[in-house]
Amino acid sequence: MEKIFQIADLLNRSSCAVALTGAGVSTASGIPDFRGPQGIWRSVDPSKFEISYFYQNPDEVWRLFTSIFVPKGEVAPNAAHRALAQLESMGRLCAVITQNVDGLHQAAGSVRVVELHGSVKYAVCTKCGMKYTLSEVLSKYNGSAPRCRVCGGILKPDVVFFGEPLPQEAFNEAVLLSELADVFMVIGSSLAVAPANRLPLIAKRHGAKIVIINSGPTEMDEIADIVVEGRAEEILPKIVEALRASYSEGTPRH
Repeated sequence: MEKIFQIADLLNRSSCAVALTGAGVSTASGIPDFRGPQGIWRSVDPSKFEISYFYQNPDEVWRLFTSIFVPKGEVAPNAAHRALAQLESMGRLCAVITQNVDGLHQAAGSVRVVELHGSVKYAVCTKCGMKYTLSEVLSKYNGSAPRCRVCGGILKPDVVFFGEPLPQEAFNEAVLLSELADVFMVIGSSLAVAPANRLPLIAKRHGAKIVIINSGPTEMDEIADIVVEGRAEEILPKIVEALRASYSEGTPRH
């Protein structure tokens, strides 16, 4: 618990804390991660989600995408998502930068969310850029890559494939937040994917305290000020509880 109180104290004194979240934040909601023991890439060749492979085999990739990334039932935010939304509402978190595409941060109530890898809720035309809700697209999906009703171009899930650049506006905002942060928390990410894994380094270079909360080691543990090994949905609510306890005891907010 000592590290929990240390993190709570950092947040209590922070003027701008930022969280970077990865797949480990959503596993408790039933969404598998990518590189863990039961991860998606254990059973699916990740090269099939290269952008060049998509253009060559759009029908196959759409079938894979719908079988892997489209939930079979309703998916709800878990305690980790809710805790981050609570930290924001308490004024202890400036923003969430997420590598996830599931929209669960927004569903939990987080307001400022930067989606680095796009959103599974949309599809976009590869020719004219027209955007559609994925639910609309799937309502007419017949096993072949859907087409744009405006120009006839092939639609692509509005997520970042391997070999694609990140959305420039989102990445620019993420870099700015990393530069402004005085506390930068990495939660549920192994930090194995570039360029998102550059963000903690940017924050560190600008003087931020680095906190890593993950169920296993990460690529950046050596630069962190505090490392907590554990599940995000268990650790984050404890941090919220510690912060609330400090308020009730009259600890001043800085």
